[in-house]
This record gives sequence, C-alpha cells and structure tokens, in this order.
Amino acid sequence: MKKDLGSYRKSYDKDGLTETALPANPKDLFQRWFQELETFGGLEEPNAMTIATIGLDGFPKSRVVLMKFITEEGFIFFTNYNSEKGQALAADPRICLSFYWPNMERQVIVKGKAEKVPPALSDEYFASRPKGSKLGALASDQSRVLASRAVLEEKLKNLEELYKDKPVDRPEHWGGYLVRPNSMEFWQGRPNRLHDRIRYVLHNDGKWNMERLAP
Repeated sequence: MKKDLGSYRKSYDKDGLTETALPANPKDLFQRWFQELETFGGLEEPNAMTIATIGLDGFPKSRVVLMKFITEEGFIFFTNYNSEKGQALAADPRICLSFYWPNMERQVIVKGKAEKVPPALSDEYFASRPKGSKLGALASDQSRVLASRAVLEEKLKNLEELYKDKPVDRPEHWGGYLVRPNSMEFWQGRPNRLHDRIRYVLHNDGKWNMERLAP
C-alpha cells in the first residue's frame, strides 16, 4: 500500500540563529532553549530524547528515554544496565542524543560518550521515584524475551506483596549514565527550508569551536 505524504508541509518561521548572539559554550544555549521551551509550553515531555547506540549485533538502534538531569558535565538518564542499551554502551560508549521540539521548530543533536554515574547519585534518584516505578525496575528483566504479559504482571504482584511494608532499594543493575558531549548541533527551522544549523565541536584544549552547516 502506497501513501503519499508529500502534502505534509509547514512553514518554519518562529526564530533564527545568528552566530554573534550565541554563547561560546553550547551547554549554555541548551539551557536557554530548554528554559524557553518550558516557558512556551505545549509539549508534554520536553525532556524526552531519542538515544542511539551501536548494538552488539553491529546495528545502530534508537529509542526514546527521558533526560533527568542537565549538568555542567553533560546529560543524565537512567536505565537498566543489563538492558540492550546498557550492553551496547558497555561494549561501545559512543552515543547520540536527539531532542525534537516541534512547537519551537527546534532540534538538538548531541554526540558524545556515556559513562555510569556514581552509585550515590543513582541511589538518590531511585529513592525519589514512586514505589510502583521502583518495583517495576525490579520486575522487568529489560530487553529479555517474555513468555507473556501475565508473567510480568505476576512477578510485579509478588513484589508488591514482598515489599508491602518495607522500602525498595535500588538494584545494582539499575542506574544512571552521564553523556559527556563532544559535539552539539542546534537546528532552528527557517522559511524555504533554509534552516539554521549551528554545530559546536569540542577541541582537545577544552574549548568549543562553532561552525555553521548548510541546511
């Protein structure tokens, strides 16, 4: 079945990127954009990002996860270390993050390397989660084949009974990753598909070089 999507068009005209108005550090621009996004509203999960890794099978794979912290060092998300993405990062820490904010006509693409955060930070964040989410982390052998949905629900039911009157500690196989960026590209929609693309690249001296890319 063929479906023509050629008529799906829109004009991008909300903003622009001018080098003279941009900060030297791309993390400052990201913080500014994220704050503007929160102020503008209209997006249910602005911290949602697509992460891409190189799998053990040699194929790239992308999936949507939620960013939980923005720091001076980079971007932090949490997951099961034994999951498919966790195994991929253990073998090859290179990672790409992609943020898409259609209500602002903006994208940000981050390339870098991922490393596990200190256990204390993972403990702190895990403790802040609702109990149901904590039990879900225990119940799910993430990325493993399941015989049925019923198996998962039965496991959760048993855990709910087991932890009915006691706290749920973070399992060792669950925690955070810090993505340290070495490249950050900012995309701003513009009319006639002449979009603005500004890329920052980190040099060995710790300084960022800014360059404009053709749309």
